[in-house]
Amino acid sequence: MKELSKLMDYRSDIRVVDATLRDGGLVNDFYFSDEFVKALYETNLKAGVDYMEFGYKASTELFDEDKFGKWKFCKEDDIRAVTGDNDTDLKIAVMADVGRCDYNHDIINRSDSVIDLIRVATYINTIPAAADMIEDAAAKGYETTCNIMAISNAQESDVKAALDILGKTPVNCFYIVDSYGALYPEQLARVVDCFMDAAAKYGKKVGIHAHNNQQLAFANTIEAVGDGADWLDATYANMGRGAGNCAMELLLGFLKNPKYRVYPVFQFIENYMVKMKEETTWGYDLQYLMTGLLNQHPRTAIQFTKEKRTDYTEFYKELVAQD
Repeated sequence: MKELSKLMDYRSDIRVVDATLRDGGLVNDFYFSDEFVKALYETNLKAGVDYMEFGYKASTELFDEDKFGKWKFCKEDDIRAVTGDNDTDLKIAVMADVGRCDYNHDIINRSDSVIDLIRVATYINTIPAAADMIEDAAAKGYETTCNIMAISNAQESDVKAALDILGKTPVNCFYIVDSYGALYPEQLARVVDCFMDAAAKYGKKVGIHAHNNQQLAFANTIEAVGDGADWLDATYANMGRGAGNCAMELLLGFLKNPKYRVYPVFQFIENYMVKMKEETTWGYDLQYLMTGLLNQHPRTAIQFTKEKRTDYTEFYKELVAQD
């Protein structure tokens, strides 16, 4: 049974990461207005959020800059246009995908950057490449996390082997990513235990990034907190790919640390997210539930949504046929 203090008290080691621009950018191809990004930054400051993830460090050789907004690439000047030198307690993060980031060229030395944290995203089968990216970022002076995606599809033995490889790197935090929104809290608890064992062995932290396909992103995040995870991802109005993520307003309302303030979050949602929701589609729906239940990537459900289909039973049959 969990220690009640881990749910009822606050822990100074908790870190809240706002992933709205990065995961939300997958919904609108990263086309956010400058006003929106500046207001989000200022809201995170007021709300006491610890890290703001601005987007990806994607390679311009692989991705056409004319087809995406600026936060697909997170160039230094674009971030500084929002944050200046960021002389605040809020730290700046970006995500670097294995195989999609020219990290040797695009990630400059920390001493020349306003960015604090590089979040390396990887699947189990690309862990060695992720380790190399972590070594590079750490050598340049950054904090690092390793976000292991699609954890619901990974074998426990492979996860343990991956964590042993990562444990020998300078990475600060191992991240559990329920990419398909397929895990239930009881299942997640076992995953967290595996990660916590490795974290204790190597002196690392554990984080959680949950998707909301089965309306469990918040529940799974709380589960992870109760089991010892310290780094917690959330997005405003749960904006994110497909079914979205753990909602920032839920998470900050739950955490007991008085440094976090939920009122500025409500203000931002009222002023910006309500309108955004009218223009862009994300969040729980039957098609995302189905891919979550079947532990499948939500790309088919995203396409179903784009095509404005409503033949849910036919879609379910299509998913089962390919499962």
